[in-house]
Amino acid sequence: MECWPEPIVRVQSLSESGIDSIPEKYVKPLEARPSFKSVTSAVNIPLIDLAGLNDKNLRDVTLSQVSEACREWGFFQVVNHGVQPDLMDRAQEVWREFFHQPSEIKQAYANSPKTYEGYGSRLGVEKGAILDWSDYYYLHYLPCNLRDFNKWPSLPNDLREVIAEYSTEVVRLGGVILEILSINLGLKEGFLQNAFGGEDIGACLRVNFYPKCPQPDLTLGLSSHSDPGGMTILLPDQNVPGLQVRRDDGWVTVKPTPHAFIVNIGDQLQLIL
Repeated sequence: MECWPEPIVRVQSLSESGIDSIPEKYVKPLEARPSFKSVTSAVNIPLIDLAGLNDKNLRDVTLSQVSEACREWGFFQVVNHGVQPDLMDRAQEVWREFFHQPSEIKQAYANSPKTYEGYGSRLGVEKGAILDWSDYYYLHYLPCNLRDFNKWPSLPNDLREVIAEYSTEVVRLGGVILEILSINLGLKEGFLQNAFGGEDIGACLRVNFYPKCPQPDLTLGLSSHSDPGGMTILLPDQNVPGLQVRRDDGWVTVKPTPHAFIVNIGDQLQLIL
């Protein structure tokens, strides 16, 4: 499909307009609205120090921690992962700067449902669908034949350089985690990497922007879901906890550790783990 079924309205523009109530198309059904009764704040997803991989006395312990986190949670945080904190900070900052560019600059990268690449404000093409309270930017990074630098914003000036470096480092980290998972499954280190395409592995970047909402009790920045791919490596806002993970019959609000990545085992890997 080449076009959206309805005119696109940017959530950021709604937020900045000063409205005191959200449009009806963002109001979730009662059963899908935020509920604090089922939210747990006393626990957190596992935090794993990957430095243990390089210590022969700690390596087996680290592998076991990852295995348990995958089985019990499907989520975990990693520190000492090899991605420089300064690069992580710069990656977040250039995207903040992009979302605060004038609307005509952002609109030049408006996406369509054909590939979803670019600046977007909805997923799916169902007419009249209830939407999430967020804007986003979506890019293909790997395989290289899908990478289109014309879709990468030219402002701020250093965005393309920073995101290229950041994406390279996160893909490297993903390879490390796939090796750990392969070992824990009793397979050769490179098995899962090869199963997902080897050097032609697929990797996409999605940046979510959640504008201030006048009625946060009626909507969600991102509806509950599972990630359909193999694995998601998430860089969260360290100052605003927002991610929640399903645990038993409730939800756990993830408390981000400074300069940690959150790893989410996607549907494809969950089938074999």
